[in-house]
Amino acid sequence: MKAIRVDYSPNINGVVQIPGSKNSSLALLAAACLSDETITFKGIPNIADFRVICEMGEEVGLTIKRDLTGDVSIDPRSISSTDFDSEKSSSFRTAYYFVGALLAKYGKVSVGYPGGDNFVSRPIDQHIKALEMMGAKFTYHKDYYEVEAKELHGATIYFDTITSGATINAMLAAVRAKGKTVLLNAARDPEVIDTAIFLKTIGANISGAGTDTIRIIGVNQLTGGTHRVIPDRLIAGSFLIAAGVAGGSVTVTDVIPEHLGSCIAKLEEIGLEIDVRDNSVTASSTGKLFASRIRTGMYPSFATDLQQPMTTLFTQASGKSIVAEKIYPNRFQHVGQLRKMGADIRVRSGVAFVKGKSNLIGTTVSASDIRAGISLILAGMVAEGTTYITGVEHIERGYEDAVNAFQSVGVQITKEDINYKFNNPFYGNAQKGC
Repeated sequence: MKAIRVDYSPNINGVVQIPGSKNSSLALLAAACLSDETITFKGIPNIADFRVICEMGEEVGLTIKRDLTGDVSIDPRSISSTDFDSEKSSSFRTAYYFVGALLAKYGKVSVGYPGGDNFVSRPIDQHIKALEMMGAKFTYHKDYYEVEAKELHGATIYFDTITSGATINAMLAAVRAKGKTVLLNAARDPEVIDTAIFLKTIGANISGAGTDTIRIIGVNQLTGGTHRVIPDRLIAGSFLIAAGVAGGSVTVTDVIPEHLGSCIAKLEEIGLEIDVRDNSVTASSTGKLFASRIRTGMYPSFATDLQQPMTTLFTQASGKSIVAEKIYPNRFQHVGQLRKMGADIRVRSGVAFVKGKSNLIGTTVSASDIRAGISLILAGMVAEGTTYITGVEHIERGYEDAVNAFQSVGVQITKEDINYKFNNPFYGNAQKGC
């Protein structure tokens, strides 16, 4: 079994170049299927979810290639089927984007139910509502669902709850639908804007992305083009939080500081010094961390994906902090693992109460999703002894090389085979010099 080993690593220091956004990339890869020509993306991270999409694409005739510079080209003209393997497409959450991207062109798409992070079931009711209003019909099977539409037409759609996934999916479907689509109570996330910018580059008629009302007029064809993915604000935020957890100073580069507004404001409130430049942000420890409270919400509120790393930071602050999770109230699997390390945290009705100044002790813990894994790496940095984190596959869904990235700022971290260490009868003797 592979595990990430983290040894006590106080006072980190260094620079991290932030890769392209995972969440944006997954939407863009599907959006490329709307085009009638070849698309080139710059900055797509080579993460596990990308590799699954490549396998899915190969099985239906979609050509995806990564060159030596890291650029990814996609040729949708060779698609011969829209029946995606249910197991592969269920291995990550956003396979549903292929429904929105392919339905208008091909009339029928089948895909596995949303999977990926296992901290909570991911509902797709707003996706279903939007696509049905545009003329789609859903048929549900045990392991997959089919969506059919003889013709997609424009509609005025009000989202009952703000959701970036459903906003993007409806936008994809509307691009080649007949007539005008209006999305009300739409998500304003940078990833929504990034997807809209790309679609406009290749000929889509979209306005209002970044506001709560998006208007799309369907077009008959889309051209090829080149697009650079926005930087991953969630990875950037995690590394800024790391400076608070372990002390020291961390600079994240190739970022868009505006995307980190709520995170930066909260870190300053907690006691970090923040230096914001045009395309970089530096977080520096002052030696003091103050208790605070966060309430997650849709952008521009505090991101649910940064809740778990922030919870680790609160274990080191003075006083009692409160974390209210309003997006996914069950997203607290990391708490049990932090408690194994000595953290004093209670969870009740979607709210975590974190008592600060915990003396954490290294042990073996398990990551249940990407951000939970990062929160445990941060905890391992200030825990006495050694921490082993299993569930590495979850972390690799969002980080191309988390180990190398954390090593670059001075964290003592490696990826190891713990089966060998814990099951080899000679390992302990070797460690003692026998």
